[in-house]
Amino acid sequence: MNARNGKRGRLRTAMGEDGSGERPLNWPGDPESLTADAVDFEALARVLANTCRRGGRLRRFHSLAVHAVLVSEAIEALGGPEAGESRTVLLHALLANASVAWLGAEAADSQRGAERLKRLRETVDRTVRAAAGLQGKPSPEEAELLRFVSRMAEAAEDRDIPGARGGAASAVSFPPLPGRIRTVEPDRAARLWLDRLQKLRGPSSVEGGAVAPSAEESGNGNDSVSRDEPRPADIGAGRDAGGTGDEA
Repeated sequence: MNARNGKRGRLRTAMGEDGSGERPLNWPGDPESLTADAVDFEALARVLANTCRRGGRLRRFHSLAVHAVLVSEAIEALGGPEAGESRTVLLHALLANASVAWLGAEAADSQRGAERLKRLRETVDRTVRAAAGLQGKPSPEEAELLRFVSRMAEAAEDRDIPGARGGAASAVSFPPLPGRIRTVEPDRAARLWLDRLQKLRGPSSVEGGAVAPSAEESGNGNDSVSRDEPRPADIGAGRDAGGTGDEA
């Protein structure tokens, strides 16, 4: 199981105190006191994997973790900048909903204490980015790309997930991501999110905004989920990815 050690942004295997092979997780807590060193990416992955998109207002479970991976991989499929630069925007996409783990799924839409929530979201986002090795916010061009592909993912949800199209249609129509979205159970969704994180935080220049891994982190790739299981991109390609739900 992937886990982080005391160093910022590191993921490694650790043995729990009870010898079970699982260490205690540092679950997201008080956003006011959050530091980059305290960000536990495995705990974050599990919260995102257990949190349903659209505040749970869907007839079939679709986690924030899988959504983030799908958006990140969709941007990668579009091609564009050199590897180091593109890794930055792909990592921004993966971490886009991280603040939900500290502030709750409803925080983004709440109008109560809006200014305080905005400040806390900015604090959490900045801290998680720093823990992942990113420097600063997405550029205006990256932010626009993230918004566009996120809307494509929403259009795919409207098409594939029962109950997703619950309100009035958007004034602007976006093309959906290709393929179909399938349900992924939380444990596997968390592994896929962590696998994606490790891939994006691989060797990169400083300009690329990612932290180069240690030799221990790099390993030989034998424990990579992608080598044994289909990637989330396959979920959107209509193939059975080990999900638990039926097609829309």
